[in-house]
Amino acid sequence: MAVRTWLMILFLVFMIMQKGKGQLSETFYRTSCPKVESIVRKVVTEKINQTFVTIPATLRLFFHDCFVEGCDASVLISSPNGDAEKDAPDNLSLAGDGFDTVIKAKTEVEKSCPRVVSCADILTIATRDIIELAGGPSFKVELGRRDGLISKASRVTGNLPDPNFNLTQLNTMFAKNNLTQTDMIALSGAHTVGFSHCSRFANRLYSFSPSSPVDPDLDPTYAQQLMQACPQNVDPRIAINMDPATPQTFDNLYFQNLVTKKGLFTSDEVLFTNKASQATVIDFANNPGDFSGAFVTAIRKLGRVGVKTGNAGQIRVDCTAFNS
Repeated sequence: MAVRTWLMILFLVFMIMQKGKGQLSETFYRTSCPKVESIVRKVVTEKINQTFVTIPATLRLFFHDCFVEGCDASVLISSPNGDAEKDAPDNLSLAGDGFDTVIKAKTEVEKSCPRVVSCADILTIATRDIIELAGGPSFKVELGRRDGLISKASRVTGNLPDPNFNLTQLNTMFAKNNLTQTDMIALSGAHTVGFSHCSRFANRLYSFSPSSPVDPDLDPTYAQQLMQACPQNVDPRIAINMDPATPQTFDNLYFQNLVTKKGLFTSDEVLFTNKASQATVIDFANNPGDFSGAFVTAIRKLGRVGVKTGNAGQIRVDCTAFNS
């Protein structure tokens, strides 16, 4: 009897400790908001029909959100003091169409399920949808995130990959978020629908090294094309596609471009030039199914980074502001 009583006490302690904790689930809103995914998809589809920029903008927004404070929609907060996460230098280039997509979807979801679905989950659903609508793989998303209560520009520095990173720096950055090298390479494939401002890679064209102004790891013809599109002192608002071949299709040509020295960033091309990662790039370049499978695994793992569940955080009514 004494043993059974002790076991019962341990069980009750365990249950108390678990109170307030939650878990992501593909069926999280099955009863509380069963139409949430169809509502978000409708908004996303309409937004893409208005402008293709919605696709890379939303995808990049998701990455930047999850790498800072975890996947909690902290990047969506607007601060009158200009010190929110979105105000950090590394986030100033985030295109407004990504923010607009989530805000519009949240407005529609609130009409059916007020104060039920988090902005973090809406961003996650929208990201899955834009990948599929761009020709990428279809997959189920885990839901149940709550929105974070912290959004500080000061917390962004050092938590996002830099376009000049080498392989070790990339692996270190992704490992902090429990992502492997294969995950990192697969997620880098999102650049197949991305775009970049000229300033982010100008050093590879004009000031790479004293002996070679142009990065020798750039295909010469591609380098000339980049210089024509991005001359020195170009308007800083000018941006170009990261995939010069199929910029509006989510496919594996990003990796084929790396093999032919047409990776836009140093952090792209290093995936092929470094022997430690080259085999994976070649595999993804030759086998689109391998890339798709690895990407789905990686982005689902990314979606679990730093999530708030249970009683943590809040369900924001307005994605751009903490609840009053």
